[in-house]
Amino acid sequence: MSIQSLLPTLEQLSGQTLGDCNVSSLGGGDINAAYRLTSSNIDWFIKVNRPSLAFMFAAEADGLAELAASNTLRIPQVIATGNSDQYSFLALEYIPLGRLSGQSSRDFGHQLATLHQQQQKFFGWHRDNTIGSTDQINDQHDDWVSFWRDMRLLKQLEIAAGNGYAGNLQRQGEHLADRLAHFFTDYQPHPSLLHGDLWGGNAAADDNSNPVIYDPACYYGDREADIAMTELFGGFSADFYAAYNDTWPLDSGYSIRKTFYNLYHILNHLNLFGSSYLHQAQGMIERLLAEVH
Repeated sequence: MSIQSLLPTLEQLSGQTLGDCNVSSLGGGDINAAYRLTSSNIDWFIKVNRPSLAFMFAAEADGLAELAASNTLRIPQVIATGNSDQYSFLALEYIPLGRLSGQSSRDFGHQLATLHQQQQKFFGWHRDNTIGSTDQINDQHDDWVSFWRDMRLLKQLEIAAGNGYAGNLQRQGEHLADRLAHFFTDYQPHPSLLHGDLWGGNAAADDNSNPVIYDPACYYGDREADIAMTELFGGFSADFYAAYNDTWPLDSGYSIRKTFYNLYHILNHLNLFGSSYLHQAQGMIERLLAEVH
């Protein structure tokens, strides 16, 4: 996929004269194609997809702006977002990224807790966005249990049914949805600003060891949802979790609630990538139901 046709649009939207640019393809994304665009005066990271997904990039740009406004972590600067006849795109500053370790992991734990202390009066967001390429509905709610049930768990189950995963997954999933309040009898979360898709592939350190987060799916919700996802695909370092808890300790019930927060992401992976995630999703639902019997 070539993005040379995007250069005039990028010039117009950014106000930059790009001149003789070098375009190199970057790997690593399951959803989008990615490129680095360099010239004498710019160094940008460009994500592209089909034109119909322009809304996905616009929502991501809004999420990056909301995270940046918290002044808590380094967030890639948005250069431009839009679409042409061939592509939709998001252009960001290019940041050389490395592994979080030691002090950068500790800084990340502290800074993420500070991000989560940025709060709102409602659960949800001012717009819908995407989780991967799946629509993520962020209608504003006063009640967290109804938000998570209706905007997260039941939405994914509805998509799964449309993809052919009905039967036991639906029955047990709806059974769980009816019992979500059980997990909040002694815990009332506040609407914290969340990254929303915080696995190890969406956090790193820059060349000065500053933590950086990117690829958000922002909304205001229970901070435990962010922390739970950090544990889903391998986990972050012990330094990270210790620093987070030193800054804002997690509630003791998190160890149980993290399973249904991560169920949302496993159901989304089932809907995006297929049946290899079905057994894991069913097992998580069964473990959660065992807690309420």
